[in-house]
Amino acid sequence: MITDRNEHAYLDLLRHVLTNGTEKGDRTGTGTLSHFGAQLRFNLADGFPLLTTKKVHFKSIVYELLWFLSGNTHVDYLQQNNVRIWNEWATAAQTARFNRSEGDLGPIYGHQWRNYGASQGADGSYNNDGIDQITNVIKQIKTNPNSRRLIVSGWNPSEAEQVALPPCHTMFQFFVADNKLSCQLYQRSADLFLGVPFNIASYALLTQMVAQVCGLEVGEFIWTGGDCHIYQNHREQAKLQLTRNPFALPTLTLNPDVNDMFAFKYDDIKVEGYESHPAIKAQVSV
Repeated sequence: MITDRNEHAYLDLLRHVLTNGTEKGDRTGTGTLSHFGAQLRFNLADGFPLLTTKKVHFKSIVYELLWFLSGNTHVDYLQQNNVRIWNEWATAAQTARFNRSEGDLGPIYGHQWRNYGASQGADGSYNNDGIDQITNVIKQIKTNPNSRRLIVSGWNPSEAEQVALPPCHTMFQFFVADNKLSCQLYQRSADLFLGVPFNIASYALLTQMVAQVCGLEVGEFIWTGGDCHIYQNHREQAKLQLTRNPFALPTLTLNPDVNDMFAFKYDDIKVEGYESHPAIKAQVSV
């Protein structure tokens, strides 16, 4: 069996938190085992870091990322494509807390990425006068690749309490060297069993998309976590995952004709060598 050191690093972190994590309370009342501060590195030339010890729903990853990049904050687009990962936060009961209609999530990731700091009209809707951080960072990568300011922030302190779930992945930074693009994410709150595998794949995909439109090769994706935790009701599933051996990572391919960051469609993004693998077929999506 072929193993991959990148996935082993994630499994080592999962094992460390299971063994050494501190028991803490949390907003859900479930309780966690938590560890503060961790980092994982993934060489994207070695393969696409979609975990092989647990099936991760790649379709949801792609549609969610395209949704973020569009700047849209209503769940209609996701629901129309049978992606339900944001439904919990989009109910009438949740959105009514912020005087928004059902399905309107407010200033979450897409808003911060594409319209950061926008003003609001009298009806509470956002004007299109904020900062388009994605467009700006791509322009900077193309024109000033040595910049140390290739940063996109998902955390806006003035709006963090205006959403049901404040951003967990809060800031990412790009780095160009030797014609390769790398990206580092800081994630303030990291659900190691459910959320982090999804986040790793999402930002690895984002990095490859940005690299393509900027005419660069891929370098590393670096994941940095703050409060890294395993929920108490995930302990047994995490232990089961640790009994599995990783196999070779799949390959991500993008439609080479796409050179506009906002022109990517779902069918332009393919992952090969994942769903067809017998070990993945036998697992349950999370």
